[in-house]
Amino acid sequence: MVLAGQILGRAAVYDGKNAVQTQSYGAEARGSAAKSEVIISDGRIGFPSVRKYDMLIAMSQTAVDKHLKDLKENGVLIVDSSMVQKIPETKANFFKIQASEIAEKTFGAKIYGNMVMLGALTGLTKAVSKESVIKAIKETVSVKTVKTNLNAFEKGLTLVAEMLS
Repeated sequence: MVLAGQILGRAAVYDGKNAVQTQSYGAEARGSAAKSEVIISDGRIGFPSVRKYDMLIAMSQTAVDKHLKDLKENGVLIVDSSMVQKIPETKANFFKIQASEIAEKTFGAKIYGNMVMLGALTGLTKAVSKESVIKAIKETVSVKTVKTNLNAFEKGLTLVAEMLS
């Protein structure tokens, strides 16, 4: 999710907004707990840390358990239902996306689940434009993985469009 957060922040800037992105990792390396916070604003950002989330993407049960309490009452919660089995009661607008499973079956690796989720977030919230995210993906990921990341992002957009129709 750190890469997705970086891309989201960059896309917001491309859309003419102000953005701050921070990240933190667990004590272990890849695969351990990771967190990315992105603040997007049309105005000045006075404090570079999120107090209450408008949106929360959770790709693990640990992430839901730890961060749901900080989601605003009517915020947007998107969970990777391939990895998250139990959702505590919430008043958030709640969406399930099988991001990791779809990424593994469609693109050959769970690691692309973050781009599926970024597509879902973009389609659901319109916080940033599709065009800006595409530009940010192209400028952020390695040349070798651009096509797969773009396809995974598009898959997330498609899933949301189907859910909402």
